[in-house]
Amino acid sequence: MRLLGRIFLWLIVLGAAGGAGYWWLVLRPAAETPGQTARGRRGPDAIPVVVAAAESRDVPIYLDGLGTAQASASVTVKPQVDGNLIEVRFREGQDVQVGDVLARLDPRSYQAALDQVTAKKAQDEATLANARLDAARYAKLAVSAYTPAQQADTAKSLVAQLTAQVAADQAQIDNARTQLSYTTITAPIAGRAGIRLVDAGNIVHASDPAGLVVLATLKPISVQFTLPQQALADVAKAMQAGPVTVLALPQNNDATSARTVLDRGTLTVLDNQVDPTTGTIKLKASFANDKLALWPGAFVTVRLQARVWQGAIVVPPVAVQRGPRGTYVYVIRPDQTAERREVTVGHEDLQVSVIATGLQAGEQVVVDGAARLSDNSKVTLASPAGSPPATPAATPPGRRRPATP
Repeated sequence: MRLLGRIFLWLIVLGAAGGAGYWWLVLRPAAETPGQTARGRRGPDAIPVVVAAAESRDVPIYLDGLGTAQASASVTVKPQVDGNLIEVRFREGQDVQVGDVLARLDPRSYQAALDQVTAKKAQDEATLANARLDAARYAKLAVSAYTPAQQADTAKSLVAQLTAQVAADQAQIDNARTQLSYTTITAPIAGRAGIRLVDAGNIVHASDPAGLVVLATLKPISVQFTLPQQALADVAKAMQAGPVTVLALPQNNDATSARTVLDRGTLTVLDNQVDPTTGTIKLKASFANDKLALWPGAFVTVRLQARVWQGAIVVPPVAVQRGPRGTYVYVIRPDQTAERREVTVGHEDLQVSVIATGLQAGEQVVVDGAARLSDNSKVTLASPAGSPPATPAATPPGRRRPATP
């Protein structure tokens, strides 16, 4: 029994020593970490956040749509008469003006037809002159009763018939001259010639569907685009206020605000009805296209400036948070605490958010770190990612920099 009592006593001592060691090595460092007592006095650590100041400036409000560039005028040049194409006087891709000669057909058959009707008119004019003399003679004889009045009337009627015949001959001459003029094919509009569709030496017909070449006017050029019908009221109001500015941007994956503006134009047409199948409205804008940045058939992004929001309060879009009660931002108070404030967003794009109500210019809003915040959270201001860290001020020569506590 004495031996068992000693063993039990040693077990108690060893257990107590092990418990003390475990407390000293494990529980004490976890419970009394350096600075724990001080942190308990000052509360939880401040949350680092990145802030930006709300600004007041004029913000253009744009409506974005997808459009297609179209030549302001396009003509397929076709022969108006049949014949042998003896000459092509334009180059592919050449800029032509109205009246420039593009091609010539063999004119000989049409010239012969003109000469024929011209000769026919001369013949009928001679017959008419003789009929007029006869009519004058018979009229004098009828007065003296040397000839019947009926013969005088017949002579007068013949003069009228031949006069009409000469007029018909003149119409034939005009028609033949017109047909002859069609053998010289000229440009009906100013524009750029496309690919030549027929070479010299071919027999061409007025009924040929392809024609000789397509002319397209590139300066100015038009862009047709669509917008949702919800934008109709804003567009109509903008058109009543004056010329509406339209921007043409390239089609790529960049943000709209980061793309290069191809050209600036003016809205010219607002369609008179909404497409019931798509719920969209068609519009057309005209661009000067001086640099030929727009090309017929190309897709472009169109930005229509509906209005300019004067003195708008703007913040970065990332500052606006959304919750069950609507949109809100975290505003940093002067005492470095966060205030959750509900705001009304009047307009938003990839670059800025316009705050209609709830915020004043100059107030600091959180743009990074809002996920960890709640109302009245203590914060500390941090630099945005990629910004150089703050450097201490330089110490004047001859002085020692005080030790950092």
